[in-house]
Amino acid sequence: MLAGMTSEPELQRGVGEPDGFRRLWTPHRMAYIQGENKPTGPAPDDGCPFCSIPKLSDEDGLIVQRGESVFAVLNLYPYNGGHLMVVPYRHVADYTELDGPETAELGEFTKKAMTALRAASGAHGFNIGMNQGAAAGAGIAAHLHQHVVPRWGGDTNFMPVVGQTKVLPQLLADTRKMLSEVWPV
Repeated sequence: MLAGMTSEPELQRGVGEPDGFRRLWTPHRMAYIQGENKPTGPAPDDGCPFCSIPKLSDEDGLIVQRGESVFAVLNLYPYNGGHLMVVPYRHVADYTELDGPETAELGEFTKKAMTALRAASGAHGFNIGMNQGAAAGAGIAAHLHQHVVPRWGGDTNFMPVVGQTKVLPQLLADTRKMLSEVWPV
């Protein structure tokens, strides 16, 4: 036990009157909120994580599969377990900037991601899409990436609605390994 901590939960009143809810604290999310690992500008050498990830090993970069023009990588801040992204190697911001082979492989990788997620986790459905530009919600607007988020019937529960927290049942490294093993050839 850390110094100054007790085994009894501390009453957290928050702002205003107590509301009867217990809090599930997720301090690791603060890195995302504060913009850790976000690019400092639009150029590839401005700290773009999607440009640096392919230089890492698959395990260190959480890369599920590599293609000629694109790669599939797990999201560090997933909306659901198995949430991955299909990312072109080339540093482009807009979907219209992709060439024909990049567009085709992005589509094929998206289909393969769905197949792998169904095989590995029995996903019932998917949210698939990309946010184009910061105004549309792109966390990293300078480098195009398509989200593939697996969904299951009944996967919306009280945690995200009331607690604004997702419970992920598996470490990202284990999810990466599991998906890479079932990735279609």
